[in-house]
Amino acid sequence: MSDATTQRTVLVTGGVRGIGRAIAEGFVAAGDDVLVTSRSPDVEALARGMGARGVQVDLESVESIAALRDVLGAVHVVVNNAGGFAGTPPPAGSLTGVAEHWRRTFAVNVVGAALVVAALEDRIAAGGAVVNLGSIGAEYAGNPYSAAKAALQAWSAGLAQRLGPRDITVNSVAPGFVEGTDLFGGALSAARRDALVARTAVGRAGQPQDVAGLVLFLASPDARHLTGQTLHVNGGAHLTR
Repeated sequence: MSDATTQRTVLVTGGVRGIGRAIAEGFVAAGDDVLVTSRSPDVEALARGMGARGVQVDLESVESIAALRDVLGAVHVVVNNAGGFAGTPPPAGSLTGVAEHWRRTFAVNVVGAALVVAALEDRIAAGGAVVNLGSIGAEYAGNPYSAAKAALQAWSAGLAQRLGPRDITVNSVAPGFVEGTDLFGGALSAARRDALVARTAVGRAGQPQDVAGLVLFLASPDARHLTGQTLHVNGGAHLTR
């Protein structure tokens, strides 16, 4: 737990709901000064409700991301959690729609994270950590979202090499099916949920706290020699060795 002399400043993008909220609440419970971002105009009130600060940021706007420099000095942990599906897939045959869908998906999931780091890179303190939220979908990359998460995880590994000499670690966390998020844009059908749970070895859906626990570990003193990795949290739905 942090105290008055060791309190860290933590940024969690997309930190008012689902996995992001669980991550932010974990850092707040540890005594850290937490700033969460969201596109929601209610972000400040939502952040206060969990003991954090909040600022409205649109990851598709360079100017909005640049404004983070006005509210953050030194930062110790950056969690790039914001992302997701960018609208609905376009109708078949619409090349313009396909192009826009891919561009927006990469803007939200990859470019936004890269811009957040670029805006704050010179302010990330030695001993700090960057954690990027990927996805099990990156292992299959059959749609724009999955391809974007694969790109994010590849970028994350390269960023670890670049920031490592400054004693800053960079890792990706790739969740599988996690309940209690807005990713799917609404409730799943019972059949779809059952199919996703059936893929796991543990026989249950993930919860936001399952992911948050790993993110907090990666930002802790116990993980200082762990960098450049993608760590999977999926109950055994995707196996690695």
